[in-house]
Amino acid sequence: MSIVFHQRSREFHLYNDSISYIIRILPNDQLGQLYFGKRIHDREDFGHLLEFANRPMTAVLQDYGFSLEHVRQEYPAYGTTDFRLPALEILQEDGSRLTCFSYKSHRIVKGKPGLYGLPATYVENDKEADTLEITLEDQWLDMEMVLLYTIFNGEDAIARSVKFVNHGNKTVQVTRAMSLSLDLPDCQYDWIQFSGAWSRERQVKTRRLEQGIQAVSSQRGHSSHNHNPFIVLKRPGADEFQGEVMGFSLVYSGNFLAQAEVDTYDVTRVMLGINPFAFSWKLEKGEQFQTPEAVMVYSRQGLNGMSQTFHRLYRTRLARGVWRDKVRPILLNNWEATYFDFDEDKLVDIARAAKEDGVELFVLDDGWFGSRSSDSSGLGDWYANTDRLPGGIKGLSEKIEALGMKFGLWVELEMVNPDSDLYRQHPDWALQTPGRTPSQGRNQLVLDFSRAEVVDHIYNMIEKILSESRVSYIKWDMNRSITECYSGAYPADRQGEIFHRYILGVYSLYERLIKHFPEILFESCASGGARFDAGMLYYAPQCWTSDDSDAVERIKIQYGTSFGYPVVSMGAHVSAVPNHQLCRYTPLETRGNVACFGAFGYELDLSKLSDEERETVRRQIAFMKEYRQVIQFGTFYRLKSPFEDNIAAWMAVSADKKKAVVGYYKILNDVNCQFRRLRLDGLDPDARYEVEGMDNWFYGDELMSGGLVTTDASAGQASMDDFCTDFWSRLYVLNAKEDEREW
Repeated sequence: MSIVFHQRSREFHLYNDSISYIIRILPNDQLGQLYFGKRIHDREDFGHLLEFANRPMTAVLQDYGFSLEHVRQEYPAYGTTDFRLPALEILQEDGSRLTCFSYKSHRIVKGKPGLYGLPATYVENDKEADTLEITLEDQWLDMEMVLLYTIFNGEDAIARSVKFVNHGNKTVQVTRAMSLSLDLPDCQYDWIQFSGAWSRERQVKTRRLEQGIQAVSSQRGHSSHNHNPFIVLKRPGADEFQGEVMGFSLVYSGNFLAQAEVDTYDVTRVMLGINPFAFSWKLEKGEQFQTPEAVMVYSRQGLNGMSQTFHRLYRTRLARGVWRDKVRPILLNNWEATYFDFDEDKLVDIARAAKEDGVELFVLDDGWFGSRSSDSSGLGDWYANTDRLPGGIKGLSEKIEALGMKFGLWVELEMVNPDSDLYRQHPDWALQTPGRTPSQGRNQLVLDFSRAEVVDHIYNMIEKILSESRVSYIKWDMNRSITECYSGAYPADRQGEIFHRYILGVYSLYERLIKHFPEILFESCASGGARFDAGMLYYAPQCWTSDDSDAVERIKIQYGTSFGYPVVSMGAHVSAVPNHQLCRYTPLETRGNVACFGAFGYELDLSKLSDEERETVRRQIAFMKEYRQVIQFGTFYRLKSPFEDNIAAWMAVSADKKKAVVGYYKILNDVNCQFRRLRLDGLDPDARYEVEGMDNWFYGDELMSGGLVTTDASAGQASMDDFCTDFWSRLYVLNAKEDEREW
């Protein structure tokens, strides 16, 4: 058991081979936070880490040395001597918001319990993890609060969540319920967030923590393009390869808050959870509320070490189903090839050309249903447009499979156009505030997924399509943030629940579909990256990373995404030039060299390419089929950042360290430049590696310490026979050779 409770000191110590987390029951029976970091020896009493002081202008509890303002707490409340922002707040019938949750009991169990109706990490047997449940009670309110902690035995990670239970006779409103709160003893950290906008998601933003509040959040009804529910704290000297790093990830897809508050004594309070803005949850007697799960990771091997923990955990113990451990099919999506201008014959012709080049999955995007011929009509009417598809989805899917390919389908199940049969029949099924004119985005409204009957109706329509057809893949889009968040199905004192109930409705629909159709590969998509979060990976093991398919921008987007999410989860496609988002021309080779580090595919009509380009595509597809296991499931290392340099690089290494693929990208060309070497990582230092295309071999330690020579024709006077250009790239493939005779 990796969790111990010391009765005399009233301390909990959670630990595995690498990390320790220590909690103490304070003199007032609330919980204090003593330590989170590198594994330390267990002892009976860590009380020396709990410090008290008599400070002027301090409100105190039991004596002048004990104030919650100056104690590091485990799950703090506001108003009883702590003036920092709290982890919880409960509005009571008399208007008070004061609470006092004190230790009542605890339970240590092997394994990890699930969270009802919510995504969460899991274990496959009880030996993989241990869980601590600490129950606290507020006797005045007759409420319980259960703090859940799971420490994984094989990963440097702890999963946390909180459950509130109202046993009292009075109704309360939970108005703040964070999933995680962590008080750190100092503020010597760099804060890293992943922010942007549509088509430039998850850009790496770094700054030093200072006294005050640093936060990112979403109030859009989804995790958003703008900020991701994932933050990093690292020591100033830490980098990709060494140093102390902490990562905090929320397994949730709705409104969130990620915050670090540094007080004027340089204590840092990290909090992560549902955004308290516009949130409340009514609890009557016997009712309970469960927060989403948050996962925190500690690394002494720098940012790559932190990311690799998240990658392994989320790839194998968050993603589920038959596709969890499978390489992803190489697909072609028709969207940028046709937009809404297609019929069945055109689609089959595009698919036939794709099959000739080795594509395995053809995906039909928007425009196949109802009266849909533009983005202004048809959403919500999930039945095939037989003018375009005479045989419906069933007929088209059978024709695609007859070509020797699998068939995939685009849907946007959460939205409705006012110009649709569904909206004309049920206008009250859209989220909108009475007496107010609803705003639109992409000519559509958001369906009220807080209502079970709405979710049931959508499920029945899409279930019929999938049951009748041969669909192997679903691209689930969501192209609009929530405005006018009001549901006619709930009373006034429950309107603060609608944002959260909406996401619970989305989760429930996903759960029903993946249980009914377990063989289908689901890919989440929200105008690209607007809902790329850990919560969605529980239902859809990959996500369309961004609507921006330009290779140069994708280097940044995929680099930033990789801090918290595995490579195999990133949908990445080769698209046409000029690029449809930037109007930029990039070489076909570079488009492929970027997209191959993800769930690989194409977003164009291959039949319109030249013979030479088609041959390049065939080489790319053959390469991916040979190396996708290494790239998608190997250990990923970021080597050079596109946010800091004109050159970016990353690599993936197989589990046995016998194969590696390095992606090397030069953004703009340079002239008469320096010689260049790239230090690799993750190799076997004693192995001898052959680098394809080089007439030599290298020891692993040489490549990691001395570096791989990456000098290109720009070093010196280039000729037209040997040159590189703007947006130039190269893949280096390394193979370890065990037998000297192989040389």
